[in-house]
Amino acid sequence: MSMGKKSASESTRNHIMIKGMSEHLYSLGVLLSLFILCIVISILSPRFLTLDNLMNVAAQGAVNAIVSVGMFLAILTGGIDLSVGSVLGLSTMVMGIFAVKLGVSPYLSILIVLLMGGLLGLINGLLLTKLHLPHPFISTLGMKQMARGLALVVTGAVPISGFAKPIQFLGSYTVGCVPVSLFLVMVVYILMYFFLTRTATGRYIYAVGGNTEASRLSGINVSAILNLVYTISGITAALAGLVLVGRVNASYPLAGTDYDSDAIAAVIIGGASFFGGVGKIGNTIIGVLLITVLRNGLNLLNVDSAFQTFSMGAVIVIAVAIDVWRQKVTKNAAK
Repeated sequence: MSMGKKSASESTRNHIMIKGMSEHLYSLGVLLSLFILCIVISILSPRFLTLDNLMNVAAQGAVNAIVSVGMFLAILTGGIDLSVGSVLGLSTMVMGIFAVKLGVSPYLSILIVLLMGGLLGLINGLLLTKLHLPHPFISTLGMKQMARGLALVVTGAVPISGFAKPIQFLGSYTVGCVPVSLFLVMVVYILMYFFLTRTATGRYIYAVGGNTEASRLSGINVSAILNLVYTISGITAALAGLVLVGRVNASYPLAGTDYDSDAIAAVIIGGASFFGGVGKIGNTIIGVLLITVLRNGLNLLNVDSAFQTFSMGAVIVIAVAIDVWRQKVTKNAAK
C-alpha cells in the first residue's frame, strides 16, 4: 500500500517537474522567436530600430496588452472571451457620449466606462453560470454582436472627437519619451501577477481551469470564480478602450475589431493553454510583443493588409497547434 502511495506521489512530482520544464523551455523559445523576428525586421527595414518607431510599438502594444489580461484569465479557466474587442469599441463610444456629448466630468466618465465594462463582463459570466450555456464561446460571441450593435446604434455609427486632457492622458502623454500607457501596462501586469500568485482567489482560478469538477467538489465556488474572471475581462477591455481613445483623441464604433483575435494569439503564444489551468501572466506580454512587432514590421514593409490578416490567422493556428503538441508531449513524458 505504501509502495503504491509512494509511486503515485513520485508520479505526481515527476509530472509537475516535467510540466514546469516544458513551460520554461517554451518561454525561452518564444523569447528567441521574438528576438529573431526583431533582427529580421530590422534588417529589412532600418526604420524599425529608431526610437520613434520603438515608442510607437510600445504605444500600439499597450492596448492589446491590457485586453490580453482579461483574455488570459478567461483562457486560464478553460474558456474564452470573444467579446473583448466589441466591449472595447462600445466603451470608446460611451466615453464619447458622456464626456463630449453630455459634458460629464472626465473622471466620472472614466468611472462610468469601467463600470459598464465590468457589467458587460459580469453578464458574460452569468450567461455561463446561471443560464448554463454550454461554453463561454456561445455567451461571449453573443455579447460580441450585441456590444458592437449597441456601439453603432447609440451613436448612429458617427465617430466622436475632442476629448479633454485627463482622458487623453493614458493614451497620448509621455514621461520623457516613454508613453504613459506603458507604465499603465506595467502596473496592470504587476497587480495581476500578485493577484494570481499571492491570493487564494488566484489559486482558485488556476484550479478551476485545471479541473472544474474537482474544484467544485473541493468546495470552491466555481460560479463565483467564473463570474469574477469575466467581470475582470470586461473591465480590462474597457480600460484598453480608454487608452485607445486617449491615443487617437477620438472614439469610433468599429474600434477594437481585431483586438479579440490579437489577444487570443498573444495569450496562446505566451504559453497559456486552451485546455485551461496552464500559463503565466508575465509570459503573455511576450506574446503581445511578438504580435505587435509582427504587425509593425508588416506595416513598415508595406505588406498588403489582406496578407496581414492572413498572417494573424496563421499565427493563431500555429500557436494552438503547438499548445496541443506541448500538452501531448508533457503527458507522454509523465507516464
